[in-house]
Amino acid sequence: MVMADAAAAAGGHSWKETGSLAKHILLGRWFMAFAAILIMSMAGATYMFSLYSGDLKTKLGYDQTSLNLLSFFKDLGANVGIVSGLINEVTPPWVVLSIGAAMNFFGYFMIWLAVTGRSARPRLWLMCLYICVGANSQSFANTGALVTAVMNFPESRGSILGLLKGFVGLSGAILAQLYHAFYGEDSESLILLIAWLPAAVSIVFLRTIRILPVVRQKNELKVLYNLLYVSLGLAGFLMAVIILQNQLQFSRIEYAASAAVVLILLLLPIFIVVKQEVVLWKRKRAIVKNNDSSHQLKVVAETPLPPPPLQASEPGPPLPPPQHTGACDCGNILRPPDRGEDYTILQALFSIDMLILFTATTFGAGGTLTAIDNLGQIASSLGYPSRSTSTFVSLVSIWNYLGRVVSGFASEALLTKYKWPRPLLLTLVLLLSCVGHLLIAFGVPNGLYAASVVIGFCFGAQWPLVFAIISEIFGLKYYSTLYNFGAVASPVGSYVLNVKVAGRLYDREAARQMAASGLARKDVKDFKCKGVACYKPAFLVIAGAALFGCLVSLILVQRTRKFYRGDIYRKFREAAIDLPGKEDGSKAAGAEAVAVVDGDDRMATAGAGDVTAAPAGAVRQGRGT
Repeated sequence: MVMADAAAAAGGHSWKETGSLAKHILLGRWFMAFAAILIMSMAGATYMFSLYSGDLKTKLGYDQTSLNLLSFFKDLGANVGIVSGLINEVTPPWVVLSIGAAMNFFGYFMIWLAVTGRSARPRLWLMCLYICVGANSQSFANTGALVTAVMNFPESRGSILGLLKGFVGLSGAILAQLYHAFYGEDSESLILLIAWLPAAVSIVFLRTIRILPVVRQKNELKVLYNLLYVSLGLAGFLMAVIILQNQLQFSRIEYAASAAVVLILLLLPIFIVVKQEVVLWKRKRAIVKNNDSSHQLKVVAETPLPPPPLQASEPGPPLPPPQHTGACDCGNILRPPDRGEDYTILQALFSIDMLILFTATTFGAGGTLTAIDNLGQIASSLGYPSRSTSTFVSLVSIWNYLGRVVSGFASEALLTKYKWPRPLLLTLVLLLSCVGHLLIAFGVPNGLYAASVVIGFCFGAQWPLVFAIISEIFGLKYYSTLYNFGAVASPVGSYVLNVKVAGRLYDREAARQMAASGLARKDVKDFKCKGVACYKPAFLVIAGAALFGCLVSLILVQRTRKFYRGDIYRKFREAAIDLPGKEDGSKAAGAEAVAVVDGDDRMATAGAGDVTAAPAGAVRQGRGT
C-alpha cells in the first residue's frame, strides 16, 4: 500500500517504472535506516529480565546469588560482541543478522521450555549458557544494523547512534505492551515472545541492511530530526500508558488497543523515508532524461583516481615508510596513528585512550546495569506492590531511550557549534548516575520512581557517547570490532558490582534476617530480604564506583581536548566529490551527481546541488559492500 502511494506521488508511471521505484525505495539508504529502527526496537529483550526473573527464581529454585549469576551471563552475552564484530569484518551484514536471529530464538526458547516444565530442569551452568546465547543475539543485531547505519551516515554518527540506540532503550517498553496484548499477565509467555519476535523482524530485513555508497546530503540532519520527533511521540505515548496502567487495571482489550497505537507509531517513520526516496528517485530520472549542461553527470569509481604526475622541476615529497594495514598488525601496536585516523584493532586495544574509556565505562555502566537487573528485588525489599515492577521496568526503558537520543543529538550539536568534547558529557552522565544509586541506597520513600528515571537516563546516555568516541578517536575501518570491544565493559562491571557485591551482600542480609526469625536455610525455599538494609551497602559501593569512573573520564577529557577542537570530520568532506559551482566554492544551482558503485547507480542528491558522494573506499578501506 505504501509503495503504491509512493508511486502515485511520483506521478503517472508504467508498471515497470513503479517496480523500479519500489526497488529504489527498498534498497535505498533511508529505507535501510527505517529497517535498522525496527530491528533496534526489538533488540532490547535483555532489559526485561526483571519481568521474568521471578519465574526463574521460583520455578527453578534459585537463590539471589544464582539469579545474579544468570543476570551476569545475560549481560555478558548482550555486550561481548567481539565474534559478531569479526564476522562482520569479512561478511555482509545479512550473515551477522541471520546468525543473531538463530541465536535469539534458540537461547530464549530453551529457557521457556525449562521454566514451563516442558523440558527437564537444566543445571545452572546450562541455563547460564542459554541466556548468554540468547542475549548475545543483541550484539549481532547491533553489529549488523547499527554499525552499518553509522558507516552509511558517517558525518551524522552521533545523531544516528542516538536515534538507533534510543530505540533499543525504548524496546523494553514496546515489548512490554505487546506482551500484555498477546499474553495478558502470563510472564512465562513473555520469554516465548522475546524468543520469536526479534528473530522474525531481523529475518524480514536481511536484504535491506547493507553498506551503501557514502553520500553527503544537505538535509540529512533534518530528516534524522523528523525521525527523532516520531520517536519522541512514541515515548510520550508509552509514558502516558504506563501511568494509566499503574493507576488502573487494564483489560486484554485495552492492552490490545494500546499495543495497536504503539505499532502505528513505530511504523510511522516509513512515510518519512519513503518521501525521501521518492524525491531521490525523481531527481535520478530527471538526470538520466536531461543529461545536458545544466545536469552534469559524474561517475565515481570505487578507487579514487591517482594524483597527476609531478612536473620534472618540482621535487617530490619524501616517501613515507611502508605501513602495515592489517587488522592485527603486531609491528605497530605501540606506534598508533594520530587520533581520528584508522587504528588497527591491536593499536586501539592497547592505547591509553581505550584503557581510560574502558575503565570509566566499566564502573559507570556496570553500576547502572546492576540497578536495572535488580529492580524487581529492590522493589520487593522496599515494600512496593508487585505490579509496580512493570512500571519501573517501563520507566527505565523510556528514560533509557531519552538518555540515548538526548546524548546522541545534543553531543553532536555541542560538538559542532561549541567544540565540546564528547568525553566531557560522559563525565557529567557518570556524575548524575550517583544520584540514582544513592536514592536506592537510602530507601527514600517513593524514591525508586525517581531512581528508575535517573538510572535509566544515565545508562542510556552513556552508550551513544562511548560508541561515538570510539569511532572518532580510532576511525571507522575496524569499527565493527572496536564497537563491540567497548561494549565488553558493561558485563565486566556487572560481574563485579552485581554478582560479587550486590548478590552476596543481599544474601548475607537475607541470611541474617532468616536467623533472626529462627529459620534455617534448608527450611525455606524462597526467603526474601526485606528493608532498606538489603541493598544499602551494595549501592553505597556502586555510587562510589560511579564517582571513580567519573574522575577517570576527566582524564580522557583532558587528553582529547585539542583533538575535539579541530575539524574531526574533515577527511569525510575531503574524500567527497565536489560538484561544479561558483568561484566562491558554493555548489552551482541545478548541479547533480550520480555515484556508481559496483555497477549499481545510486542517486546522491536530495536537493539542487546540495549533495556530494564519496567513494566507499574513502572510509571503508578494504571492505566490500
